[in-house]
Amino acid sequence: MAGKPFNMKTLFFMSKTFLKKIENHLNIPGRLSSAHAPHLKFQKYSYLAHRSEELQNQTLLFHVEGALLKSSSLFSYFMLVAFEAGWLLRALILLLLYPLVSFLCLVCGEAGLKIMVFVCFVGIKRDRFVIGRSILPKFFLEDVGYECFDVVMRCGKKVGVTNLPEVMVDCFLRDYMGVEAVVGRELKVFCGYYLGLMEEKKSAKVVLKEIFEEEKEGAHVIGIGCFNVSFDHQLFSPCKEIYLVSEADKKNWQVLPREKYPKPLIFHDGRLAFRPTPVATLVMLMWVPFGLLVAILRVLATMLLPLHICIPVLSCIGMRGSAPSPNSLPTPIIYGEKSKGILYVCNHKTLLDPVYASAAIRKPVTAVTYSLSKLSELVSPIKTIRLARKREEDSKMIEKRLSQGNLVICPEGTTCREPYLLRFSPLFAETTDDIVPIAIDFHASMFYGTTASGLKCLDPLFIVLNPTTNCDVKILEKLPKEFTCGVGGKSKFEVANYVQAKIAEALGFECTNLTRKDKYLMLAGNEGKA
Repeated sequence: MAGKPFNMKTLFFMSKTFLKKIENHLNIPGRLSSAHAPHLKFQKYSYLAHRSEELQNQTLLFHVEGALLKSSSLFSYFMLVAFEAGWLLRALILLLLYPLVSFLCLVCGEAGLKIMVFVCFVGIKRDRFVIGRSILPKFFLEDVGYECFDVVMRCGKKVGVTNLPEVMVDCFLRDYMGVEAVVGRELKVFCGYYLGLMEEKKSAKVVLKEIFEEEKEGAHVIGIGCFNVSFDHQLFSPCKEIYLVSEADKKNWQVLPREKYPKPLIFHDGRLAFRPTPVATLVMLMWVPFGLLVAILRVLATMLLPLHICIPVLSCIGMRGSAPSPNSLPTPIIYGEKSKGILYVCNHKTLLDPVYASAAIRKPVTAVTYSLSKLSELVSPIKTIRLARKREEDSKMIEKRLSQGNLVICPEGTTCREPYLLRFSPLFAETTDDIVPIAIDFHASMFYGTTASGLKCLDPLFIVLNPTTNCDVKILEKLPKEFTCGVGGKSKFEVANYVQAKIAEALGFECTNLTRKDKYLMLAGNEGKA
């Protein structure tokens, strides 16, 4: 046979090359070159990095997944849509199709992308699709390359170009990257439901014309693309220069640090607490059946065992917590009536905050909640009372319960996953002077046990379904009498702000003036009064 023999070394090389392409599978293959558009000037991205100070008055077109994001795979973003919009069944279907999608992306271009779009979007109601606003921006930000981000943010006008459906990236690009326009793929809709089919980019030229009509004649427009991603060359025809990013460039990029985000990432929604790569998704789906058995054991432990026994048992089956030793607990000095209980004030991370607070102070407490599902009340190992969100009525309720024992309250009124504290409601400050702040930090390995737009009745299930969780509790010193409303003469707002600042200092968090209403308007499109 003519030619080189087909040995194991040749087979290994071919397999390695194929697997490398699979790793970068979800970008449409193709190589951008001057042969496609001979009037354009193509250069390596490294040349542009040295001209960043010249970009302030220039307009930039950049390819989102090809140039801005470090990862070349888009599977994680589609899996987020599949899981959050369609739950386990849709996520399982997408994972099973992963080998086929990878192969089609290599040989048929957009075929693999179209399959993923169909699986993730078919049957989803358009008006209820909030994932692009509430979930995906967090994962996009965690995948942004710092070096390209710095270049993009230095430019005057910015236009983001993407092969993804526009509903997935529009909010991220407009809210965090400050783009003037997004050129993506529209999804076909019938009777208010997505069909899972993409429109052609017929509106791209119109969008760009609106942007460039405002430019002075002869304005310099540049573009940033990727060697391994093909895109509409007519779309980039206004560019006088196009800079190409290689995979080697992206590997050397740093992940965008949180402190460099264009605006703070305070709110985000969704159940998945990890990036759902193919391997991570497989692990999750394999864990769920076993995790349900573990979850049942955890629920039984909380319902049947005394609290001082329940917490150690939960620690043995993955729900760990750290608290101060009994000797290190501060001894509160009672300023008011000795018959009244102490009001413990903590920040709000999960439904378990009052439970861990009660275990840490080693005293029976009653949890004061603003909203709690019937299931959560049923499985709670401590007593709970629900507030009516009416100031006078709630104030009387708290004072009445304090005369019967200790209370724990989370004045933020809703949870916040990130290292920020929402504004504290001052209601607690005017009910008693005997206030002890508690700082709580909580981390989950797989699922978030809170939601703004999903089913709140499932919050307890997702908490106990985690393989592991960790809760860190710090009991702070009792409020000095000079910082109370009764003895100290402070206003309720001053006391609330003081407690918020003390808890933030203990956790290394940042205080904000945002409220429950702000959170729900952003994540769910309502005021969260239910």
